[in-house]
Amino acid sequence: MSLIAIATCVGVDPDPSSPFRGDNVDPDSPFLLAALDELGLQGELAVWDDHGVEWDRFDLTVVRSTWDYSGRRDEFLDWARKVPRLFNPFDALDYSSDKHYLADLGAAGHRIVPSFFCDVGERPVFPTGDFVVKPCVGAGSIDAERYGADELERARDHVRTLHERGRDVLIQPYVASVDESGERALVFIDGAFSHAVTKRAMLNTPGPERNALFRLEQLQSAHAEEEALVFATRVLGDLEWRDLLYARVDLVQADHGWALMELELVEPSLFLQFDEQAPRRLARGIARRLGDLANPGT
Repeated sequence: MSLIAIATCVGVDPDPSSPFRGDNVDPDSPFLLAALDELGLQGELAVWDDHGVEWDRFDLTVVRSTWDYSGRRDEFLDWARKVPRLFNPFDALDYSSDKHYLADLGAAGHRIVPSFFCDVGERPVFPTGDFVVKPCVGAGSIDAERYGADELERARDHVRTLHERGRDVLIQPYVASVDESGERALVFIDGAFSHAVTKRAMLNTPGPERNALFRLEQLQSAHAEEEALVFATRVLGDLEWRDLLYARVDLVQADHGWALMELELVEPSLFLQFDEQAPRRLARGIARRLGDLANPGT
């Protein structure tokens, strides 16, 4: 039986009642493990920075919930570079793990949420109205905050704190439509669209209160509008990787149509519980890659 590593991290949610602790850090994991089992494949959760894991013994490694890498991206990429038979591939992880990619996609003609990059050593420039400060390498809403036009000093302190930790900063105007309709997360599995989820506003709630239960309550299944799906497909079509195992394209409604908030190719939640067939799609994509590895060139 083929052995699949599902790369994850140690659960660190401070809420003792959280389902995202220990081996249950990722709500997608039970669905994926069950789907792999249906195909006669054995999945095993493995913590990416556990030096006792022998990655060579796995037939394939799938990056999933490695959510604690954001403060040590170099260490994470060094790990990913050394892992054999890794999906998504290393180059995709390298590209998507730093939000400077937004500038690249904007230059390619894709509409993005206006983005100002304030790298370490630079002075921040804030847009008028409400805006968001977040690290360029981050996970979810961790270390991200919303500020009003009268909170510039607090925002400067936030930027200063991130810079002191050696982290570049992304500053964006707050998109008002998020409060009304949320973000549209379009999930692609094995190169094809799978399903959509709406993510409600997170930054209207203080960071300590964004616990596991709150995050779950902010999610709901959604219909993928044709315009949004076309937009997301074009973004993925402009990448150099044509056969990604998974991808998530997060869009928001802007003044002139959909705009890209984030392109998630590293460790996105795929919200498998919101689509009955999604776990099977992901398991079949993994099985196909196992077959490709076993029979190269066929």
